[in-house]
Amino acid sequence: MIREDKFLISRKPFAVDLGSLRGVREDTPQGRNPYYFGGRMDAVWFRRRRGVTVACIGTLWDLQYPEPTDALEFLRQHDDGRYGGDCDGRWDGSGYWGGGTLAEQERHLAILRPMLTNYPAIPPGFDGWWTFQAPR
Repeated sequence: MIREDKFLISRKPFAVDLGSLRGVREDTPQGRNPYYFGGRMDAVWFRRRRGVTVACIGTLWDLQYPEPTDALEFLRQHDDGRYGGDCDGRWDGSGYWGGGTLAEQERHLAILRPMLTNYPAIPPGFDGWWTFQAPR
């Protein structure tokens, strides 16, 4: 991924919680690498759905070799954006979409409501904007 200072929704950027990197190292008996690191990071992003700007919350994930030493290395090594982020919750200004417990939905909305209100500002605790698209 590439970090950009300017927000352009057309470049499908993500803001990430750099302290949220987690994952496991799994041995791979076949293939060219002896193991892979299955990592995930919490992320938020804006998208347009049917002409409406929405705020999303979820995770970015990747399988990597070698294992990254930190969150920034994980992001720099993450170069396959075809799956985007796994969305766990979405707020469009009037309705919420998501699953999980009521407590989890309330936690999502505590981030998503002010995020959409302050569009396109990066929410507190997140670093952005990160994109899979090539630099211009």
